[in-house]
Amino acid sequence: MTAAATSAATSATGGAGSHGPDATDADHPAMVSTGIGVSYGGVRATDEVSLTVGRGEIVGLIGPNGAGKTTLVDAWCGFVPHDGRVEVAGRDVTGWRPHRRARAGLARTWQSVELIDDLTIAQNLSVAAPRASTDHIEATLKRVGLGGEGGSQPAMLSLGHRKLAGVARAVVADAAVVLLDEPAAGLDPAETTALADVVRSLADDGLGVVLIEHDTSLVFRLCARVMVLVGGRVLTVGAPDEVRDDPEVIAAYLGTQS
Repeated sequence: MTAAATSAATSATGGAGSHGPDATDADHPAMVSTGIGVSYGGVRATDEVSLTVGRGEIVGLIGPNGAGKTTLVDAWCGFVPHDGRVEVAGRDVTGWRPHRRARAGLARTWQSVELIDDLTIAQNLSVAAPRASTDHIEATLKRVGLGGEGGSQPAMLSLGHRKLAGVARAVVADAAVVLLDEPAAGLDPAETTALADVVRSLADDGLGVVLIEHDTSLVFRLCARVMVLVGGRVLTVGAPDEVRDDPEVIAAYLGTQS
């Protein structure tokens, strides 16, 4: 098991129904982050990044390589020290370790999926939510279009299905918000469409979603708002059409895409 697989497996523990947002949290946004800054030595990787994600809202996060997107996700999840404040479903989780933030309802996927290869897909979900019932795990797999695949091992699945299994593992423990880190990377058009359908379905169920993705056509198609990060700072946040046509965004990022 790789270190990333271990982190992915253990960052959400305690099982469905035993943690995460409860009914009294429903009036709060899924996530509120304010003034997030991360420094590595003398380098400011992100600076004063603020974002609110509503219940059932899909927010895109785009920017060139090195813009600080993954660092920002790591800060939200508690994997790197940061300035600023993070709230999940109305609960201040600033200063909490990753597993506690996950228990509060903050879930994520990983760019390289990082499923545990010698476990079945259902067992991978059980590691993330050890108290979850078999029925809940199967229902979560059906939720992402993988009903009946619980007994399969990761190597038996296509890349698209492994990505969906990663999404299932992230949301099995009753998340309030899920951070999807480049989920469409390497997928063919049919797999990307299937992923998009799952993301829409999760949002329709009230889950807040942050989509970190280089496939800007997917981002503009799915997201209600898009935040552009350049050099660790927010360049703009707006509706997809506004961001797509923004001259600064075109110059800094969109114009560099083939």
